[in-house]
Amino acid sequence: MGKELNCSVRFGKQQSEGKALLETSEILFRGEFRLKIPFSTIKSVKAVDGELRLQTPDGLAVFHLGAASEKWCDKILHPKSRIEKLGVKPGAKVALLGEFDAEFLREVGSLTKTVSKGKAASDSDWIFIAADSKPDLGWLSKISKSMQGASPLWIVYPKGQKHITENDVLAAGRKAGLKDVKVVGFSPTHHTALKFVIPLASR
Repeated sequence: MGKELNCSVRFGKQQSEGKALLETSEILFRGEFRLKIPFSTIKSVKAVDGELRLQTPDGLAVFHLGAASEKWCDKILHPKSRIEKLGVKPGAKVALLGEFDAEFLREVGSLTKTVSKGKAASDSDWIFIAADSKPDLGWLSKISKSMQGASPLWIVYPKGQKHITENDVLAAGRKAGLKDVKVVGFSPTHHTALKFVIPLASR
């Protein structure tokens, strides 16, 4: 979930009013024509006189964003890392349940040495659950009871699978009394992370 703005876009001989969406790793446009431009394919990006100018392999895309053009330019040039998007702070107490890729373990380890695996202590600042199937969601009710304050619980699950879907994850979180507040692309092609917290009224 990213930023969105109504704007005009020029791409080659096409021009249209529509909605631009700045996601974590791509920029989208939906109008009389559609664009999907991954950051990784952009050859150059500039903000000039209220225009965001993106040089793509298929030509120049010009987004008329006004004052927002420089902010969007900066976010494309300096996208947040995965660990920044997940919000983990240096020195935090992190609990990991399930199997995570080595790169993620390295990212967490570079921020904090207080990492518990296979269990979630009641004073954990961040909890991550790797859910590869619906049975992996079974321990949610127990973990939710040990959560305190605004500490988040992230459920990481595979994209586009029938054996575990976003609805399955949402239903399990809500059944455990938690509120879903954010979604982040955990890996470009394979996994999504959903963030849950204790509702304000229950803290």
